[in-house]
Amino acid sequence: MANLVNLESVSKSYGVKPLLDGVSLGVAAGQRIGVVGLNGGGKTTLLEVLSGLAEPDSGRVSHVGGLRMAVVTQRTELPDGSSVGEVVLERYGAEHEWAADARVRSIVDGLGITAIGLDTPTANLSGGERRRVSLAAALTGELDLVVLDEPTNHLDVEGVQWLADHLLTRRIAVVVVTHDRWFLDTVATLTWEVANGRVEQYEGGYADWIFARAERARLAATAEEKRQNLARKELAWLRRGPQARSSKPRYRIEAAEALIADVPPPRDSVELQAFAKRRLGKTVLELEDTTYAVGERTLLDHVTWRVGPGDRIGLVGVNGSGKTSLLKLLGGDVEGSTGRRIEGKTVALAHLRQELDDLPGDLRVLQAIEQVAGRVVFGKQEMTASQLGEKLGFPQARQWTPVEDLSGGERRRLQLCRLLMAEPNVLLLDEPTNDLDIDTLQQLEDLLDGWPGTMVVVSHDRYLVERVCDTIVALFGDGRITHLPGGIDEYLNRRATAQDVSGPAPSAAKAEAKKSAADLRAAQKELGRLERKLDQLHAKEEKLHASLLEVATDPAKLMELNAELKGVQGEIEDVEGRWLETSELLE
Repeated sequence: MANLVNLESVSKSYGVKPLLDGVSLGVAAGQRIGVVGLNGGGKTTLLEVLSGLAEPDSGRVSHVGGLRMAVVTQRTELPDGSSVGEVVLERYGAEHEWAADARVRSIVDGLGITAIGLDTPTANLSGGERRRVSLAAALTGELDLVVLDEPTNHLDVEGVQWLADHLLTRRIAVVVVTHDRWFLDTVATLTWEVANGRVEQYEGGYADWIFARAERARLAATAEEKRQNLARKELAWLRRGPQARSSKPRYRIEAAEALIADVPPPRDSVELQAFAKRRLGKTVLELEDTTYAVGERTLLDHVTWRVGPGDRIGLVGVNGSGKTSLLKLLGGDVEGSTGRRIEGKTVALAHLRQELDDLPGDLRVLQAIEQVAGRVVFGKQEMTASQLGEKLGFPQARQWTPVEDLSGGERRRLQLCRLLMAEPNVLLLDEPTNDLDIDTLQQLEDLLDGWPGTMVVVSHDRYLVERVCDTIVALFGDGRITHLPGGIDEYLNRRATAQDVSGPAPSAAKAEAKKSAADLRAAQKELGRLERKLDQLHAKEEKLHASLLEVATDPAKLMELNAELKGVQGEIEDVEGRWLETSELLE
C-alpha cells in the first residue's frame, strides 16, 4: 500500500542551522508515530514540512490523492468573531445532527468543550482553551491522518488518557510531537527521533526508544559510565513499575533485565526521609480547618492536611479543581477564609509557579544562576551552577546567552535552576514539565530522585508524578483532599465511576465498550508488535531457505542451518498462535 505522505531527500534550514538534512521517510495508513528530540532540534519543522505548512528548501514532499488530513500546531488561530460551537461543529447544521453522533459527543465531552461552553466567544478564551478547541475541531472530521504538535499541553491527566483512547479507537494515522512519555508509549507504534538534521526511526513507543538508547550507550560507554547512564536508569524505572508498562515480547524483557542488572533503585526512600527529618524536624507545612473559595465555588471546605518531612506528594484533579490554589495556600501566597497555615521553623520553601517570575534580563544565563549560589548539594551529590545549568538544558555555549534573549521555555528552565540553587528543603512544583524536552525531563527526574526534602507536585505528566512521588492525593471538587493508595489509576477509575453515576445510564453495549477500553488498547498494541515480529521471522525464514540452497553440498553446515530453520519455524508458529488469541479480543 502506498504511503499517505512521503518525504524524499528533504532539507530545511532556518539561518545557518540545518534542522532537516536530506531526510527521507513516509507515513503509512494506520501508523501512529511519536516524534521526539531536543527543543529546537527540528520536531515542529518536520511536522510543518510533512503537513505542507512549510516548503522544504530542497527535496520533495508528496501526499496521496484525496488525503483527508488535519493539523493542530501550537499556533492556534481561530476565526474572528466566532463562538466555540461554530469552530468545533462547523461541519454540522442543527444541534441534533452532531448530538446523534457518539464520536462527536465524546470529543466535545472528552476535551472539556462542554465546560468551556459552546456559545462562548473564541476571543474570550485562554491559550489552553484555544488549543483544546482547535484539537476538538480537527478530530470531529473524517480523517486519514492527523498531525499534532504537543496536544497534551493544557490537558489534565484524565484528558490525556481520553485523547490516547480516542486515537487508538479511531484507527487513523497519527504523527504527534509530545513530551508526555505515558502518552507516547500508549499511542505510538513507531518513534522518530529528530537530531542533528537526521531522523532516526525506532519501532514501538517510549519504552522501546529508551531501550534502544540504553543499548547504544551500553555499546559505546565504559562500565562505570554505563552504570550512570540516565537512559538505563529510566529503563530500570520502567521495568520496576506496574506490569501494564511491560507488554513487550519476552526476548525484549530479558534483554532489558540484563541491561539494567547493575542499576540501583532510583532512590533510597528510607535514607532520604531520615535526612529530611534531620533538616526539617517534625513540622513542615500544615493547613488546619482551612476553607478557601473562588467566587461562589468552594475549593476547600474546613480541610486539615499535614505535609510532613520527606513527603513526596503528587496532586491530581481536573482543570479548575483548585490544584494551583492549594499550592498557593501551602506556600502562603493566599489565605483561607477559615483556619490557619502552619510552617516549620526550619522550612526553606521554593515555589515553581506556572507564571514566569521576573528574571534579571541584564545578566547572562550562568550569571543569573550564580547570582543565587555558586554550588548546590542534592543529598550526596554536589554541583556547580554551570553543571546544574547543563543538566537542565543549558549547554556551556548557551550559558553565556543574555537572559533577555531566552525563549519562554528556556526562561522557565532558568527559573527552575535558580530555585534549586537556593537549596530549599520544601519544593512546590506547579506543572514543572511545561516546555521541557524528554532529555531535560530525565535530568530533572534524576535530580528529584535524590533530593532529600519535602515535595508537592502538580503535573499532567504521569511518568513524572509516578516516578518522583510516593503518595498521590486528589481534588474531586467535593471540598476535600482525598488520599489515593492506588495512585493515578485509582483517580481515573473514580472519575469514570463518578461520570457513570452522574450521567445517563449507558446501554449494555456502551458499558461493555467502556469496561474493555483498556483491554482493547493493550490488545491493539500487542497485535502490532506481533505483526512486526512475524514480518521479521518470515524474512529470516526466507534467508535461511536461500542459505540452505547455497550449502547443499556441505552436510555439517546443512544440519546446522536446518536446526536453525526449525527453531525459527517453531517461533513463527508460537507468534501466530498469540496473534490469533490477541485478534479474537478485538472482534
